[in-house]
Amino acid sequence: MALKVHVAHSPTRRWWRWRRNPLRRRSDVVEAWTVLVLAAAVWIGLPAAGLSAGAVAYSAAHTTAVAQRASSRPVDAVVIRNTPPISPSANGGGGASKDRAAVRWTEADGTSGTGIAKVDAGSTAGQHVRIWLDTHGRVVEEPLDDREVWLISLSWATIAAMATTTALLGVRSVVRRCAHRHRMAEWELAWARTEPEWRRPRT
Repeated sequence: MALKVHVAHSPTRRWWRWRRNPLRRRSDVVEAWTVLVLAAAVWIGLPAAGLSAGAVAYSAAHTTAVAQRASSRPVDAVVIRNTPPISPSANGGGGASKDRAAVRWTEADGTSGTGIAKVDAGSTAGQHVRIWLDTHGRVVEEPLDDREVWLISLSWATIAAMATTTALLGVRSVVRRCAHRHRMAEWELAWARTEPEWRRPRT
């Protein structure tokens, strides 16, 4: 026979696990301390995890951007063929949609080169665009700019904070289930000791 006890969550009883009373069990104390520790972890751990992940991501992205800029150079090029027009669905995110297109450029010494580069969708033949070449004259991706570096660091900081939150909620759920099982076991034991007294005939 399972004995269920419901404690009203009124302001006067909200802290009943912290006060000595006949209803409190050891599992209640463990759960109360767990909530306190997890609350402190939320206030301290989330900012720390976010800042740490963001700092590491910023350092890595900034190093990558510096290396890209050191090993590449911008060149003015001309689009050789029209690119497909911008579709409303492709630009739903609000950012500039890119497409690959054949381009031609002229080096400082007068030699020309051709290649495939990412340009704005809807670019037309003869349109001037800026591309990036490596030290061997090959088309490469445009280096990360400062805004992209910050976006990368912010994204990783958010991911770290979300992962930490998920882990803490998981710990809270496990502790709560374990505390509930122990609480029910303790109440069963208490009931097993009390029930015979209730059933004993009174004289």
